[in-house]
Amino acid sequence: MRAPNAMDALGMVPARGAEGESAGRLRKPRLGFLGVGWIGRNRMEAIARDGCAEIAAVADADARTSEAASALAPGALRLDSLDALLDHALDGIVIATPSALHAQQAEAALARGLAVFCQKPLARTAAETRGVIEAARRANRLLDVDLSYRRTAGMQRIRDLVSAGEIGEVYAVDLVFHNAYGPDKPWFRDPVLSGGGCVIDLGIHMIDLALWTLGFPRVAAVSSRLHAAGRRLVLPSSSVVEDHAVAQIDLAGGAVVRLACSWNLPAGRDAVIEASFHGTRGGAAFRNVGGSFYDFVAERFEGTRTTPLASPPDDWGGRAAVHWARALANGGAFDPRIERLEEVAAVLDAIYER
Repeated sequence: MRAPNAMDALGMVPARGAEGESAGRLRKPRLGFLGVGWIGRNRMEAIARDGCAEIAAVADADARTSEAASALAPGALRLDSLDALLDHALDGIVIATPSALHAQQAEAALARGLAVFCQKPLARTAAETRGVIEAARRANRLLDVDLSYRRTAGMQRIRDLVSAGEIGEVYAVDLVFHNAYGPDKPWFRDPVLSGGGCVIDLGIHMIDLALWTLGFPRVAAVSSRLHAAGRRLVLPSSSVVEDHAVAQIDLAGGAVVRLACSWNLPAGRDAVIEASFHGTRGGAAFRNVGGSFYDFVAERFEGTRTTPLASPPDDWGGRAAVHWARALANGGAFDPRIERLEEVAAVLDAIYER
């Protein structure tokens, strides 16, 4: 890790040279927020608390939502569209809109020279994902996606264990994400607007966690079975999305990853979220506590012995957004690590038999 310099410590970047500003003057990047419902507002609050960027503008189609977000950043402009945001002098934009809009909005912002932090999924398909990544590469602008579970203390510890070979060679991974409530907005259940159901909403997090933890090994084969209201879903589907799915991902080295995810499953609790890694010399697991969407423990297994790795409290929700904003403040340009997201999107395509 490189040593922080003075600019890092201040969390500032050179100004764009606006009239009246002296050369070399430092300032925080100016950010716009597109979509400030619960997730967008939460990420905005995290960045504001960190102080690494200026909340310059917010935009939402719902005036009441926009007004509520603006109250948290009184100096921010209150706008109503992406075009309005792009007409202002911004350095980056945070996107938290319906999934069908992500790719187009991200590409539009990148084309105008703005860095982008987007809610997952970045796009509905691998082809759309590739298009956004290429747009970021052409513009040489920082692009990141809110795959927030990577930033939990528990998954950080487990990835370190796996990377160091401390549980041996991982040969099996079990992933579970059951949301007993399901989404509260109709667009989630429209395949055109969402790109899919519980897999692209929940499973994307778990698939990303598995591949990221294992160092993105090559995927050799994918098989899946999806259900909607208890009936097997014939793929590809253009009218109905799945509310239950199981999938198997075979990796080139011989390891197997198994995924189960759902909306509205009678789970006896709000949520079941787990990622278990089984190695030749031990294992490790990340799981939620008491059905919580926010509290997690991580444990290491050696035979019949369990060693705690991480436990609540862990304020992880906004860490990915803050990490992106800090990188932007330190002059961050295109980061080729974002290309790995196309591999996650390709697995989703295979699950959906696209």
